[in-house]
Amino acid sequence: MNQKPSNAFIAASWIALGAGMAGFLIGLWRAEMQLNEKGYYFTVLMFGLFSVISVQKSVRDKLEGIPVTDIYYGVSWFCSILSIVLLVVGLWNAAILPSEKGYYAFSFILALFGAIAVQKNTRDAKTVGNKQQAIGKND
Repeated sequence: MNQKPSNAFIAASWIALGAGMAGFLIGLWRAEMQLNEKGYYFTVLMFGLFSVISVQKSVRDKLEGIPVTDIYYGVSWFCSILSIVLLVVGLWNAAILPSEKGYYAFSFILALFGAIAVQKNTRDAKTVGNKQQAIGKND
C-alpha cells in the first residue's frame, strides 16, 4: 500500500458501518420481541463485527508476511461464518414478518462490510503514515 485511502472511501466505510449498526440496533429497539431475543440478535451482531475484523486482520497479516497461526486464522473464519449462520437460524425461526427478516439480514451484512472496510482503511492509513515517518527520518 503506497497511498492513503481516499477521504471519500473512508467516509463511505464509516457510513456503511454506522448505517448497518444503527439500522440493526434501531430495529431491535423498536421490535416487539422479548428481551432475551433482542439480546440474542445484539450478541450475534457484536460477534459478527469482531469476527470479520479478525478475519480481515489475519488475511492482511498473511499477505504482508506477518506470522498468523493456522488455528487463529481458522477460528476467525469459523466465527465469521458462525455469526452469519446464527443470524440466519434466528431469523428463520423468528415470529416476525418476512420484510423484518430481510431488514435485519441486510443491515447485518452492511454492518459487517462496513467493519471490514473501516479496519482496512485504518490499517492502510497507519501503514502509509509509518512509511512517511520512516522516509522523513532518513532525510
